[in-house]
Amino acid sequence: MENESLRLNVSLLRRRVPNLTSAAKAVGLRPATVSNLCTGKISVGKSEVRTLVALADLAGCSLDELIIRGEKIEMIETKIKTLDLFAPLAKGGTVGLVARKNMGQLVVLSEIFYRLKAQGVSTILLMPQGEYPELADVLGNAELVTHSIDETYEKIAALGSEKEIAFAADRSHVVSGDIYDMQERLQQIGIDSVTTFLLDLTGNAVDEDLPYGPLETLWQFDADLSARHCYPAVDPISSTSSVLEGAHMDQNHFIIQQRAQKLLRRYRELRSLVNVNGLEKLPASEVMTFTRGERLEAYLTQPFYVAEEFTKKQGESVSLQETLKDVQAILDGSFDQENVDRLRFIGKI
Repeated sequence: MENESLRLNVSLLRRRVPNLTSAAKAVGLRPATVSNLCTGKISVGKSEVRTLVALADLAGCSLDELIIRGEKIEMIETKIKTLDLFAPLAKGGTVGLVARKNMGQLVVLSEIFYRLKAQGVSTILLMPQGEYPELADVLGNAELVTHSIDETYEKIAALGSEKEIAFAADRSHVVSGDIYDMQERLQQIGIDSVTTFLLDLTGNAVDEDLPYGPLETLWQFDADLSARHCYPAVDPISSTSSVLEGAHMDQNHFIIQQRAQKLLRRYRELRSLVNVNGLEKLPASEVMTFTRGERLEAYLTQPFYVAEEFTKKQGESVSLQETLKDVQAILDGSFDQENVDRLRFIGKI
């Protein structure tokens, strides 16, 4: 199991074990471990054999069916800095947005739809039952709006296998298992180019280990970032993606991502101390860490096209390579003397 190109067949696991949290706990597996395996945070090569065997038993398949060898995971570049750097969107995979209400998840989804439509991707929103006026902005960037799983299946099938599709649905359709049934039906007719976005309009998903089952990409929203209006409020430490698996990731991206996460993790620890005691109480060796972390956090904010009317700032797109260049410069101290506010809500530096 040492080959880095090994990964879980998340699609198979999702179809066979819809309620993975309960199933994992029932056989003595930690849901967090299963989640990290699915997103690639823990590589298959470094996982315990008994864990893989237990997952294969749950899915009713062999280890050969559960483990995929040598397949490259393709990234969709959103040109949103914090997403592309820390939790890239896996093409054709399932991404879960985990957030409480009013943390900006619908703005992120609307922005993603806006950007994907500009790239020629067909965007589809499956409406949940009930009244949700907060979905208005997402509706504005959805090419197709559907009201049932069957209708969604028919629309996607009509678009065909040659068309890239982004599809979003509320968690209510996940709990019922309808989403996974539809994904399996689509695969049976040769359509596997659907990138699926799952969100929870109630905000309860935050309290569960695997609210959507196995995912290729997880965007975990952060209450502190949201409270301080650091948008998008996607947590760069707990968010992750199967694109980050060593075998599929550019080495320079990996190194910068790891350095940035380490800095932000320590910055958060120091920030709690600074809030209580002030910056002058920090050891001199930690002041530089705090300063760079503060600037990196500011840089990761970004103006969105869909929010221009409210922010009065023009939307910005930043390529992954530009993001990597800027973040490396911040990590190396090139902007230690720069005013923090100049780095907030900009595109590239």
